[in-house]
Amino acid sequence: MLAVGGGSCCDYAKAVSVSVHCDDDPWEKYFERFEEPDCEIIPVGCVLTMAGTGSEMNGGSVITNHEKKLKIGHVFGENVMPKFSILNPRFTMSLPKRQMVAGIYDIFNHICEQYFSGEDDNTSDYIAEGLMKSVVHSSLIALENPNDYEARSNIMWTATWALNTLIDRGKSTDWMVHMLGQSVGAYTDATHGMTLAAVSLPYYRFIMPYGTAKFRRFATEVWHVDPSGKSDEEIASEGLKAMENWMKKLGLAMNISELGATEDMIEGIADGTLILDGGYKVLTRDEVVQILKASL
Repeated sequence: MLAVGGGSCCDYAKAVSVSVHCDDDPWEKYFERFEEPDCEIIPVGCVLTMAGTGSEMNGGSVITNHEKKLKIGHVFGENVMPKFSILNPRFTMSLPKRQMVAGIYDIFNHICEQYFSGEDDNTSDYIAEGLMKSVVHSSLIALENPNDYEARSNIMWTATWALNTLIDRGKSTDWMVHMLGQSVGAYTDATHGMTLAAVSLPYYRFIMPYGTAKFRRFATEVWHVDPSGKSDEEIASEGLKAMENWMKKLGLAMNISELGATEDMIEGIADGTLILDGGYKVLTRDEVVQILKASL
């Protein structure tokens, strides 16, 4: 199968590839029980027209079940990874600006999800910081001139390296922004990168006290916050403020209300949010609700 499009197109192709010869209900087998395929897998190739998900070089597949209001990802093994992918930045240049910046934030958050875990001096974190700085730099150029080939090529290349397992080496990884954002997406059908942007800052401000050292490093290394005369908490907070300013400049969604979420959806969105344990704080359901309300 040839998937020509963005991440959703590539993800769906992978889901179909493991489902055609599956004797069970594919949704239940792969996205509820998280079992691995034990049937013939149809090979997939990708031609990208949008940069963001990194789906062109991983085994991940995120699928929305509209009937159950669930959006769930399954990271399959190398046997499901695309056999080839064609990455030509010119194929992405006809995207509306809103889709371009949604993809840019998806890239950035993929890196954050792996970066904000662990406290050791890990080489993966140094690579992650370089990738984040590249995304920020290129995003501002592309915002002014979407046809800048170098900026668009760097964005596309960074998207691949952000989620091809390179920078998760030695990391527990977090992924709670994705769990929150995907559940919002299941209720609103909003663009993936926008759902991530809308829940990111409330989540990171909530967990920052549990991982202050890494948030401080994020502030100084990625956003060049001057630490002079400031506490670690002040430096970390200033880093998140710098991130917020960048997000607003890109024109990202800063709350879930503008994506169509309403207060009466919060309990359902919370029910659909998978709680993972790789980050600095394992959330309770009540904390999930608290973060979602702060995201409205």
